[in-house]
Order: sequence, then structure tokens, then C-alpha cells
Amino acid sequence: MSETKTVLLTGCTRGIGLEIASLCLRKGWRVIGTARKSSFPENLKSSDLFQGIHADLEDIPSLKSSIYNLISEHQPDVLVNNAGIFIDSDFESDDDSWLNTWDKTMTVNLKSAALLSKWFLQMHLQHETKGIIINIASRASYRGDTQEYAAYAASKAGMVALTKSMARDFSKRGVVAYSIAPGFIETDMAKDAVETLGKDYITRDSVFEDITQPNEVAEMVAFLASGNVPHATGQTFHVNGGSYMI
Repeated sequence: MSETKTVLLTGCTRGIGLEIASLCLRKGWRVIGTARKSSFPENLKSSDLFQGIHADLEDIPSLKSSIYNLISEHQPDVLVNNAGIFIDSDFESDDDSWLNTWDKTMTVNLKSAALLSKWFLQMHLQHETKGIIINIASRASYRGDTQEYAAYAASKAGMVALTKSMARDFSKRGVVAYSIAPGFIETDMAKDAVETLGKDYITRDSVFEDITQPNEVAEMVAFLASGNVPHATGQTFHVNGGSYMI
């Protein structure tokens, strides 16, 4: 069995987050998972190793009394910033609604992840312990997205830059950081796009005929969370079906 770890994971009730949580539990790791309002799936709740909490990442002040206290109390070994939103904001929309979408997207996708990372770092530096930060970014971080999802792409690009910045200063002090940039992943959230655009359209840039499954991202998270590749700190790992290659 793998070394026992405690993983703090945001957004664990579906898609990539659910796959990450489930895999970590199968490895015998403890998982503290968050959701905004969704109920936690039975396979997570039935595990003695799982603790679920509800936290709204858009409500930054409330995180102090929820996630900050969890970090202080449980001192997780791994932080996975997975939760995120993907909201349409066309450049032809009015300025106020366009900026509101940008503010909401940046708060949930980037600002909250940065704050959680800050608290996680401070805890490990204070106790002089090793930690691992894994940020779930997106291929949009590197290749952009369509204009109506520019806020999403910008938030995920900011997450990659945040990861690199933390890695540069804190790796030598025991806390490493990585990004994972998934391409199109076959999740419940993606069903509408598949039904609307068709599988052939979704996979047209891929070197495969099938859509990438969320378990592949979870496997990459588990690999990085193992702590076996600290000198890969700051790097981005691309799981995108070969839709671009770096």
C-alpha cells in the first residue's frame, strides 16, 4: 500500500474531481473534499477516509472559517486545486455583465486557488514539512479558447503562472508545485458539448478517435502526489489527446 497521505481537493463531486478523490481513496489516502452545494457521492461518503465540506470558492471571506481551519487542523500533505467554472461571456455583451463574468471566473478559478495555496504553503513552512500543490489548469492556458471563454482561458493561464512562481521560491523549502493541463475530457459537464457538436468535432484535433477520460487526469494527479518527482516542480503536464504537443 502507498504511503498514507492527506489530500485536500476542491471540487470533488463529479468529473475529474470525483475520479481524483476515488483514486486517492483506493490508494488508502485520506481525502478532504469540497463542494459548493452538491451532495457528496455515496462511494465517497461510505469511506472512513473521506471528509466532505461545503465551501463556496466565490465567497472568499467565508473560506477563512472553513478551509483555512481545515488546513491548520489536518495539515494536508497535498493540495489539489481542481474546482473551476466555465462561463460564456461574449465580447459583444454589455460591459457590466462581461466584467461580472470575468470577476466571478477569476475569483473561483484563480483567486481562491491562490489563497488556498498561500495558506497551505504557510502551514508547511511553519512546520518545516514537505508539501505538494497540484493545480488543474487547462489546455486553454496554452492555446487559448474561443473568445466567449476568454475569461476561463485567462484564469487558467494565471494558474499556470502561479504554479511556476510558487515552485521557483518554495521548492527548495520543501513545497513543490505542478500544473496539469487537460484537454477536452468526457465528463458529465461535457455531455452537452458532445451532444451539440458531435464526437467527431470534439476529437478533430486529437490523435485519438475517442475522448480523453477523467481517470487519466486522476492518474497523473496520483503520480505527482506520490512525491517521487520533486525535480519536476513548476512543470505543466499536458493530458490533451495530442491536440497540441509541447
